[in-house]
Amino acid sequence: MNEYIPLDLPENPKLAQNILHFARALRKAGLPVGPGRVIDAIRAVAAAGFTERADFYWVLHACFVSRPEHRLVFAQVFRLYWRDPRYLEHMMAMMLPAIRGVQEERTADAAEKRAAEALLDGQGPEPPDTGESPEDEVLIEIDASQTISGEERLRTLDFEQMSTEEIAEAKRMLARLTLPVKPILSRRLQAAPLGPRIDWRGTLRNSLRQGGEFRTLARREPRPRWPNLVALCDISGSMSQYSRLILHFLHAVANNRGAGWSRVHAFTFGTRLTNITRHVQTRDVDAALKSAGADAQDWEGGTRIGACLHEFNRDWSRRVMGQGAVVLLITDGLDRGDPEALARETERLHLSSRRLIWLNPLLRWDGFAPKARGIAAMLPHVDSFRAGHSIASLEELAAQISRSEDHGEKQRLMDLLES
Repeated sequence: MNEYIPLDLPENPKLAQNILHFARALRKAGLPVGPGRVIDAIRAVAAAGFTERADFYWVLHACFVSRPEHRLVFAQVFRLYWRDPRYLEHMMAMMLPAIRGVQEERTADAAEKRAAEALLDGQGPEPPDTGESPEDEVLIEIDASQTISGEERLRTLDFEQMSTEEIAEAKRMLARLTLPVKPILSRRLQAAPLGPRIDWRGTLRNSLRQGGEFRTLARREPRPRWPNLVALCDISGSMSQYSRLILHFLHAVANNRGAGWSRVHAFTFGTRLTNITRHVQTRDVDAALKSAGADAQDWEGGTRIGACLHEFNRDWSRRVMGQGAVVLLITDGLDRGDPEALARETERLHLSSRRLIWLNPLLRWDGFAPKARGIAAMLPHVDSFRAGHSIASLEELAAQISRSEDHGEKQRLMDLLES
């Protein structure tokens, strides 16, 4: 039998209960928090004391946060639960814009909506008193309020502003998306009865079977082939949420044999370049992204776009860019390195690819301008500049990716850059 070991709780037992409730909220928000971590947190607080808010924050942070991507969610849940005396009104105001609490009406910050959803746990405001009896209420036989309209709203919703349920639904929608590509006519030829070129060797072979008579001319046409798709995905702190959902999209493309791509190569970069191609090709999306996250140790870290592009151009370009590959560069372009080196590596990447398409989540802002040095250095060397912040933006990419005349917002931003 296991011997019972008494747990030394802090002096105020309500604090231990609050830590338990806080841990449950973290678990609902997506953090892997179990009973063992709750016990460790209570013991840690008992040892460290509850005198300074900063000390209390970092004690719980050390107990509950195990991955870099969990930091933002933990910070939002902690702020709402421990620091805001009227956090319930604050959260309801975020979940339902029609309600006014202590906050002014605004868009929820990153991970704030998921934190609010986890803490509310299905709670909501009391329905207004209309003076009608239950018998006078209208009976709704078919409720279609969350069908087409909800799906349309989710298509245009920013990935960073999605709640936990919305992210799960967005992943299901992304799994159904395709990225069709038109074939490329290669230099190799194949037999075709109505081909534009005469096959003299074939014609001679046919004449030998017919006693040396030339009755018909054999013809050939260019053989179609499909290009490779190469995705370079920024996983730095400002791009982490967008990158996760875009990688779900890339996984669906890599496993869709009818899309037409010869092969799909995927790389992540933050402070270093990581090849996750073999993980993306795994059929199970959860196992694929878990393995990719284990290999990429720089999630939510810094950004060294120029250095990572240099590493790709040096080590991987000739391996994966053959036969006219299409390159998707997913990044916000916020790099503190040398802009001249960044421009040089982007130009080399552009010259090695058939098309270089830049997906930038910052383009979701109407007043976006290429003011950052990294964006200004990279912009002249891409074929198309597009937004990559929502399901609708990825659907638009799928519709335009095979059009060589498509440049997205590049020309408009180049005019701003030159003015």
